[in-house]
Amino acid sequence: MAVYDLEEQEQLDEIKTWWKQYGNLITWIVTAVAVALAGWQGWNWWQRNQAAQAASLYGALQVATMKGDFKQVRDAAGELIEKYPGTSYAGLAALMAAKVQAETGDAKNAKAQLGWAAEKADDPGVRDLARLRLATLLADEKAFDEALKQLAAEPSSHFAARFQELRGDILLGQGKAAEARTAYENAIARHDGARQGDALRGKAYRDILQVKLETAIAGGDGK
Repeated sequence: MAVYDLEEQEQLDEIKTWWKQYGNLITWIVTAVAVALAGWQGWNWWQRNQAAQAASLYGALQVATMKGDFKQVRDAAGELIEKYPGTSYAGLAALMAAKVQAETGDAKNAKAQLGWAAEKADDPGVRDLARLRLATLLADEKAFDEALKQLAAEPSSHFAARFQELRGDILLGQGKAAEARTAYENAIARHDGARQGDALRGKAYRDILQVKLETAIAGGDGK
């Protein structure tokens, strides 16, 4: 029995020595893990709360759009962008507000909304669509060089044909038929290469591109 007690004491002494050497480190690690876990849970809660509030505000924006309350549309979109810029609703709100503003003749604010979405929206598809719409507005104003800048970066495959088509339209508007022809050819190639089920896949759209290509060829320099 005495031997057993001695062995127990030796083990206890070893544990005490080990804890004296590593106890502070273990305590620090456990504390750090607990704090990190609490922070992660808090961050997730904050994100869910932000998303819920942004969703509610976006719903109000949709209602205002249907009612034709353009002031409320502008205010709701501005609040979403200011308070919840990191949510997907902010980019969608900018697109919706820009559409309403463009339709009511407020091109200046429409371009501002689209410019924000093109740079800041969290969804790449929203950024591409914003750039496409902004380039269209600029082209309508004959600001061709600025419009082409919006189309310079490579978009996702879903928008690739549309980007090339608009590029062709702008170049043709500048009298650059040969370059426009190349853009339309690229648009057709991107359209034909789009994956099955893509919204751009369709004979009607391809026919439109073909007509534009033939127009550019007819107006070209014979090269």
